[in-house]
Amino acid sequence: MSLNYNTADTQSYFSRMLNGEVARPPVLTLLGSRIDAVDAEAGMLSATYEASPDFRNPAGTVQGGMLSAMLDDLTASLVDATLAAGQGVATLNLNVSFLRVAEVGTLQGEARLLRRGRDVCHVMGTLRQDGKEVATAVAVCKVVPVT
Repeated sequence: MSLNYNTADTQSYFSRMLNGEVARPPVLTLLGSRIDAVDAEAGMLSATYEASPDFRNPAGTVQGGMLSAMLDDLTASLVDATLAAGQGVATLNLNVSFLRVAEVGTLQGEARLLRRGRDVCHVMGTLRQDGKEVATAVAVCKVVPVT
């Protein structure tokens, strides 16, 4: 499978992480996150998440907080792909809507950049399972300097 990784700056943290030059944050391992494709210029990113049995709530379905964490990662990752070296992203607001229950297993995520300003970005993310939308989010992210 050929992966499409088109980021804004090959020296950014995100690009270096995708290329295995720097370690992935542990939360990505926890969420079972894998970036499938990213096109910073087009403002699109797709990723896969693996909801483990540990993510279940008392009803036996994936707890909403875990889906929210996936959506936060999904939307912030797309902004991260648009950044230059020395820049990072902070989520200012994440508005999540739950549409149906998610079961333990694979979820597909897609993010789309709605607006990319100099310091503030608006992003929409969607999680699907078995082709059906389970949750959506609109995020407001801030571009921040990192050292």
